[in-house]
Amino acid sequence: MKQYVSNKPETPRMFKSDFAEFFSRVHWTVPLWLFVPFVGYALYRPIYIAGLETLEIIGLVAAGIVTWTLTEYVMHRFVFHFKPKSEAMKRFFWTFHGVHHDYPSDPLRLVMVPAVSLPLAALFFFLFWLIFGSVLVWPFMAGFIAGYLFYDITHYAVHHFPIKGKIFGFLREHHMRHHFQQPDKGYGVSSPFWDTVFRTELEK
Repeated sequence: MKQYVSNKPETPRMFKSDFAEFFSRVHWTVPLWLFVPFVGYALYRPIYIAGLETLEIIGLVAAGIVTWTLTEYVMHRFVFHFKPKSEAMKRFFWTFHGVHHDYPSDPLRLVMVPAVSLPLAALFFFLFWLIFGSVLVWPFMAGFIAGYLFYDITHYAVHHFPIKGKIFGFLREHHMRHHFQQPDKGYGVSSPFWDTVFRTELEK
């Protein structure tokens, strides 16, 4: 059964409005320009302003990365692949992720658009601020955003770069099988760990 509309590197029109259409497309380097400076600043604060211990910073960064991998899995499985009943909601969720499954090689809709990524980053920052406080939130958020960047760039790479190797070759095969064989399994893009935990691993 065919799981896509076109696997060519084409960008279909999604909206009648030119304004909305413009903001639905993004070059794959944009997340790097937006968030790498933030990660740098979020590491600078605990080291040079708060004076946290090195091991404490490393632990919080690692916790942020792990938290991102779980967030990625939950969003991909329960939000991006949510199947509403009404036509209006079907259209809404299609613009989020359905279009990517229909046109998996579209080069301008592979990383998250700033109109979505920036508000989400602000929301998560506020949530983690409430949990960790105004000092510990910075290294944790640095790891969380670094995990997001690894996910976004890896997602683009597995679709457009002939990446190989034990790790990236595996991630590429894992994600391609999600697209073209088992779209209801294999939700982890940067890590298949949570697929194993929640029993959604791809069938061998």
